[in-house]
Amino acid sequence: MSTEDIKTTPETEEVRESRNFIEMAIDKDLAEGVYDHVHTRFPPEPNGYLHIGHAKSILLNSGLAKEYGGTFNLRFDDTNPTKEKSEFVDSIIEDVTWLGADYGDTIYYASDYFEQMYEIAVKIIRKGHAYVSDLTAEEMREYRGTLTEPGKNDPNRERSVEENLDLFRRMREGEFADGEKTLRAKIDMASSNINMRDPILYRVAHLSHQHTGDQWCIYPMYDFAHPIEDGIEGITHSICTLEFEDHRPLYDWVVKEAEFEVPPRQIEFAKLYLNNVVTGKRYIKKLVEQNIVDGWDDPRLVSISGLRRRGFTPGSIKKFVDMAGISKSQSTNDYAALEYCIREDLKPACSRMLAVLDPIKLVIDNYEEGGTATHKTEDGTPYEYLEAPNNLENPDLGSRQVVFSKELYIEREDFMEEPPKKYYRLFPGNEVRLMYAYFVKCTSFEKDENGNITVVHCTYDPETKSGSGFEGRKVKGTIHWVSAADAGKVKVRLYENIIDEEKGVYNEEDGSLNLNPNSLTVCDAYVESALMNVKAFDRFQFVRNGFFCVDYKDSKQGAPVFNRIVSLKSSFKVK
Repeated sequence: MSTEDIKTTPETEEVRESRNFIEMAIDKDLAEGVYDHVHTRFPPEPNGYLHIGHAKSILLNSGLAKEYGGTFNLRFDDTNPTKEKSEFVDSIIEDVTWLGADYGDTIYYASDYFEQMYEIAVKIIRKGHAYVSDLTAEEMREYRGTLTEPGKNDPNRERSVEENLDLFRRMREGEFADGEKTLRAKIDMASSNINMRDPILYRVAHLSHQHTGDQWCIYPMYDFAHPIEDGIEGITHSICTLEFEDHRPLYDWVVKEAEFEVPPRQIEFAKLYLNNVVTGKRYIKKLVEQNIVDGWDDPRLVSISGLRRRGFTPGSIKKFVDMAGISKSQSTNDYAALEYCIREDLKPACSRMLAVLDPIKLVIDNYEEGGTATHKTEDGTPYEYLEAPNNLENPDLGSRQVVFSKELYIEREDFMEEPPKKYYRLFPGNEVRLMYAYFVKCTSFEKDENGNITVVHCTYDPETKSGSGFEGRKVKGTIHWVSAADAGKVKVRLYENIIDEEKGVYNEEDGSLNLNPNSLTVCDAYVESALMNVKAFDRFQFVRNGFFCVDYKDSKQGAPVFNRIVSLKSSFKVK
């Protein structure tokens, strides 16, 4: 939790902890003896992969449990078998574990409570507070009323307790077709809150369930099941997003009717929104099915698995969630803030390696055996080893030896035949420093039949070795390189936003996504040989090109694929 300094007197300094509104509510509950501990949960429906917004809920709920020395549950709200899959269950477990949320040794399922939910429904019927309805979905909408007009009572609302119990039992036994009967709460069809106008508690659905198989043919509605799940597990604070605020009276009604000894309390907070990203499951599903993205974990998505595959760290996501804060006010966060957080996480942690993403060859014509070269390859190419620090900001990462030879690769943008003013890289007659190496001066260049630069020729000054203490002439430009004698060739993926940011996420005419056709660029890059033997999820900074992560899905031994996590430059300003 964040802190803020309060200046008092010169003799004293006091630090007060800044509390968000949820913490203040919990503090009050504990102080008044409403609860003697804190028990939270994260209850996803397994109907898709989690995204960055879910990360906020995971970290908030697990963080509160940790802060108060309480308990945190991971529970699947699997009450709707029409959309739920074991694949989604597995992915959610992986995501929550990766984020570091401690849910103990048990994973909970709402479907494990189906029998208890059924018994609670029977209890509510016996009280005369629920009834079986024959209305179709269309008829129910007609009876419901509007925001300005009250609803009308269901014709079946006054059925006897005995008849309702019999019908509900027969619903369970499979006697009725899908949609033929529902169980409704008997509350108030004139309520100003439409959620309280005799909401459906159970519907008939002859579907196989991913966790319970064909055991049930009636399934509870979310608004009925969720408070019961919380009550059974002993949840004290049911922390959820703002769209459930209007559902809280129904949550409290179910809790009261179920007669839990220690009733849970629902508290709502604002969702985490990011600008120009796709989080809607139906949109992502369409992108996956149309092969526009490489699955739910495509690195261009802000699914948690996509962020993980791209190379984001749990720490960076936690930092971003902390920066976004906890409030009741809806707001949209800048994606650049998320990029800022991963840069801050990786800057001190990553080795800074040499990689050339758009290569042209640089030939040092006067680099021969007998000069600074100390070794020769099998084909007679002279080379030497140079010392390169792994990270100047973190000396603990040490240094490494890199190969320097007569032929190198440099970035195409680091040479221009006719440069503009203030271009300090290579051009005919200009001298630059090769990073960790020597000064080189461009003498000539070669082109192919299409006029593209293919080779740049230069000479080097052996007296200008980096770290030698050379204090002669100065150069303004430094460029990076990779030795052609030692380089490995790899695939590198460069990402832009999958959304065309100028047009916004959705097309106003038909609701389709405004996709960016340039969201993925794949290039053949040359990297220093140390980068050929890496593991999935290893992260590095490629000098001047950004931070990169080894793709876990497409990399093979000796043939890594690198995903760019983020570029080096940031447009985000810390407030």
